[in-house]
Amino acid sequence: MFHLPSIAPTDTRAAQAARERIDQLTKPLHSLGRIEALAEQLAAISGEPLLAGNYERRAVLVGAGDHGITAEGVSAYPSEVTPQMVGAFLAEMAAINAFARAVDAELYVANFGVAAELPTHERLFDLCVAKGTRNFFREPAMTDAQLDAALEAGSTAFACVRERGAIDVLALGEMGIGNTTSAAALICALTGADAEEIVGRGTGIDDATYARKRSVVQAGAERCDRNDWRSCAREVGGFEILGLAGAMLAAAAARIPVVLDGFIVSAAASLAARIEPNVAGYFIAAHRSQERGHAFALGALGLRPLLDLELRLGEGSGAALALPLIEAAARMVREMKTFAEAGVATAHEEPALS
Repeated sequence: MFHLPSIAPTDTRAAQAARERIDQLTKPLHSLGRIEALAEQLAAISGEPLLAGNYERRAVLVGAGDHGITAEGVSAYPSEVTPQMVGAFLAEMAAINAFARAVDAELYVANFGVAAELPTHERLFDLCVAKGTRNFFREPAMTDAQLDAALEAGSTAFACVRERGAIDVLALGEMGIGNTTSAAALICALTGADAEEIVGRGTGIDDATYARKRSVVQAGAERCDRNDWRSCAREVGGFEILGLAGAMLAAAAARIPVVLDGFIVSAAASLAARIEPNVAGYFIAAHRSQERGHAFALGALGLRPLLDLELRLGEGSGAALALPLIEAAARMVREMKTFAEAGVATAHEEPALS
């Protein structure tokens, strides 16, 4: 069985103390909008109202895995693309590499279930549970033992990231052909949503493939016991989705903010929150993607995205782009002065006469 780490609720008193300071900073009340709310959340996560760090020690973890559901023709790309893209990440030539460099983040890849052999690389954590999931349209995607192994692999991946150096924040992304289908089925299974509401076109499928994808997702979700997260994960989950859920739980146990990328990562977050509701307080939604069900998933988690850049790539691209906003929120709390500290009159008092 998966060993669930102990996750403390976020610190509401620290958040309140941060809010009280933010409201006294030299600016009109609430004029920094969502950045203020982000700073409050960082205080709640860390338990430190003054946010001791700048969140400059950043890591991006991309979970990779293959999906047997691709046998049903639900993707525009073949499964061979998964290991090819992992190779691109390791060769530092993909979008996430460029974005990680732009925001000064360390990038790592975790192999949770790629169907092909991958080369040994210092930035690749080989935690493969199996060579891809089974076709969930025909049978459960994984066994109970594989389910537990995937969650444990995610916890191990987080530990591997921290072994490379201390981090203040963890951004998560994914790579796996067919994983929008698995993610859609998992979200439908966990929430009771209809496939029509959740299923999008993923990598850009045609109308016939889109219709087939919806029917596959609906069939898989209907087989799940909505009240049993293990049933949902076992029947329609993906190894990288469960691996990312395990990494989220481990990061939250260490009081590290977890920055969510797009639709697939939101499915992992939905699973993690079902396993341990306290984890949701550690989630920061980086952006809202173009994938149909992403806004629904974020809403179900009670999250508002920081950005809306019309992204639909995955890889952790949107999560990486949001990382500087976290640093900005922390610097605002610590580096701005209050009206009293700066000797500036508030809107309710006249400046002192010299």
